[in-house]
Amino acid sequence: MTENPQITAVLEYVEARERELMEQAGLLRGRIEELTAQLAEFDAESENLRVTRKTLLALPAPTSESDRPEVPDHPAYQQILAAFADTGHPMRARDLCQALDLPVVPKNTEGIRSKLKRLVARGILGEPEPGLFAQPGT
Repeated sequence: MTENPQITAVLEYVEARERELMEQAGLLRGRIEELTAQLAEFDAESENLRVTRKTLLALPAPTSESDRPEVPDHPAYQQILAAFADTGHPMRARDLCQALDLPVVPKNTEGIRSKLKRLVARGILGEPEPGLFAQPGT
């Protein structure tokens, strides 16, 4: 190197300052990596929230108790609905008599048919074809 003390002092200052700046740059690079990882987490959570919002908006509005059809209190209606829930498929009045262990005679069949029609009128059951009764969605 040079023998000039002023230049030597300046060079030492430049080297010290260069080391200091490299240390600060290394610290900033580390901080940038931390912030980049944190930003990726925020972006992922934000995307999850967007998907959740979209899913919730696509759900049908819940029905309140007052919107649901009222089932008659008579136990026969409860037995009819229980039979539909057990079988899970559409039935005719005759099939329902058998499911309820009633004798298949006109009196019973017509009584059941009348109750089924009443449940259809209230929107509790559907009648996809004449004489065939089913729970909505089956």
